[in-house]
Amino acid sequence: MIRPTAQTSLLRDWLRDHRGVDLADFEALRRWSVEHVGEFWHAMWEVFDLQSPTPFRAVLPDAAMPGTRWFPGAQLNYAAQVARRAAAAERAGVPAIVFRNERLQREGRNLEIGWSDLIDQAGALAATLRALGVQRGDRVAAYLPNIPQTIVAFLACASLGAVWSLTAPDMGVATVRDRFRQIDPKVLIAGNGSIYGGKVTDRRDTVRDLLAQLPTVQALIVVPTLEQAGAGVHAFDARPWPGRVLAWDDALATAQRVAPEAVPFDHPLWIVYSSGTTGLPKAIVHGHGGVVIEQLKLLRFHLDLAPSVRQDERFHWYSSAGWVMWNVQAAGLLQGTTICLYDGHPAWPEPDTLWRFAEGVQATFVGAGAAYYASCLKAGMSPRRTTDVSRIRALGSTGSPLSPEAYRWAWDEVRDDVWWCVISGGTDIASAFLAGTPELPTVPGVMQARCLGADVRAWNEAGQDVVDDVGELVCVQPMPSMPLFFWGDAEGLRLRESYFDVYPGVWRHGDWLRLTPDGGAVIHGRSDATLNRHGHRLGTSELYNVVEAHPLVLDSLVVDIEVPGRPGWMPLFVVLRPGVVLDAALEAELRQRIREGLSPRFVPDEIVQIAEVPRTLTGKKQELPVKKLMLGRALAEVVNPDACANPAAFETFVRYAQRRR
Repeated sequence: MIRPTAQTSLLRDWLRDHRGVDLADFEALRRWSVEHVGEFWHAMWEVFDLQSPTPFRAVLPDAAMPGTRWFPGAQLNYAAQVARRAAAAERAGVPAIVFRNERLQREGRNLEIGWSDLIDQAGALAATLRALGVQRGDRVAAYLPNIPQTIVAFLACASLGAVWSLTAPDMGVATVRDRFRQIDPKVLIAGNGSIYGGKVTDRRDTVRDLLAQLPTVQALIVVPTLEQAGAGVHAFDARPWPGRVLAWDDALATAQRVAPEAVPFDHPLWIVYSSGTTGLPKAIVHGHGGVVIEQLKLLRFHLDLAPSVRQDERFHWYSSAGWVMWNVQAAGLLQGTTICLYDGHPAWPEPDTLWRFAEGVQATFVGAGAAYYASCLKAGMSPRRTTDVSRIRALGSTGSPLSPEAYRWAWDEVRDDVWWCVISGGTDIASAFLAGTPELPTVPGVMQARCLGADVRAWNEAGQDVVDDVGELVCVQPMPSMPLFFWGDAEGLRLRESYFDVYPGVWRHGDWLRLTPDGGAVIHGRSDATLNRHGHRLGTSELYNVVEAHPLVLDSLVVDIEVPGRPGWMPLFVVLRPGVVLDAALEAELRQRIREGLSPRFVPDEIVQIAEVPRTLTGKKQELPVKKLMLGRALAEVVNPDACANPAAFETFVRYAQRRR
């Protein structure tokens, strides 16, 4: 059994030995990291042995936000950092990638990619991309699932200094078009389909439609995603499109290899996107250096992951290719950690499929969205009884608040000594503001700490610090992985409006945060979806914790409707177990739970049974679009159905809003 090694204690030893900074515990380290921001990130450069062919002039010459510059003069490359870790890992015989899809899972076998093979394939594809005319700064778009080829394509793109942008095949034409048309890609790398929950989806027509709507694309590289999933032959013919079409194998068949080239620290690495559920998604640009140094810090000192040559670490975070956790998963390669990828439904064909996958790939760290663990709890799942969980030392969670009951479920049904690493950050920073460390005790429902180097506060409306009270989550000093800019936002107006509109020069993230007196942190939901009853504010997640603790409630959504000159209205929508009907007795139970667990102020005006809660493609409840529907907006104005996991779920709310009006 691999135990947490408290990498932060090793960092304190390093600071003492190399900087003469003696810090007693994690909280002392955290305070030092934000009181000496430049010195802390300089230490990170040295701890991770980052290398540049040219020296940097300073770490942080000007800390003003937005527009902060880090390590001016330095050069590096994300793919080069991976390649530097490959040799030692290859000698040790640990794989770079362990992969399963639904077919491999049924067959009980893994596909392993060695480090030298990974670097070789990335070098070959980089050579092909260069031959297709891709140069530094050009955009390469990818429409691919969570498979090894996606990692190879990303590293190839990064090697050239081209800019990578990825969407998942569960997104429709309009959603992908809204993202890629903003960035004018030169090459599209696409799969011919996908399999999820046993359902085969042929995406060849989607790719043809995309080519017709992306006039800058000059070449298409086709990955045989259906063939590798065992779904038969799905050859692709892009005619009458005039560009060049290459099969994946042909793209790798070149004898040429291109090694990663050093680029400036702030050279664009990738473009990721906001959810786009209520408007055109923001095209967020992050840089090579900021991503490398920030994600190394997150993985080593908050997820407590080690290079696999040290302790046979195997890192899995269940994610689609359209979620930023795909990027965090891939970042394990930066420090030589084996990553375990799963492409498929986590609960098909059996409810414990993801746990069986973790057993099969011998994962030591298993991460997923909070909603997945909630579903395991509600289903009465017990992985320790059906699978071998002896190698799982840590569970990660993000995406939405994790209930205290889910913590306890894992200790009862996975391992009584498993460490919960719950993090909160976002696509915006490709990292976390709040996370864990095994140095600190775990309190159910509470994230253990603010991240190192992240000067996170909870502020009231006057911009004052509050502790043990709910305030806006703000970050008052820059972090290296904050966005360089939004693509197409030449004047920076949209970026400033997104994060700096309330507190000039201070990042406002849009979450309600409560910092506990002992240093922990609790997210209370989005600040734009707050419940405000007679002047008393409450984060929606607190109400969900109370309601969804009821054994008959599978899911819930609440909105607070305020119209000037009218009484407020707060309906609660609940998804119940199959066969259960919301009757007067159950409704009275739920009201009593809220009255006793929260306050009589937050007892809903109405409780309505629904079939499902509308969610984004990354699993977040869509409270704000529902609220706008309640306020009289048309469905087409408030939500893009292609950016939703279950767009049909909105019909219930459309009918409800019409009835209310």
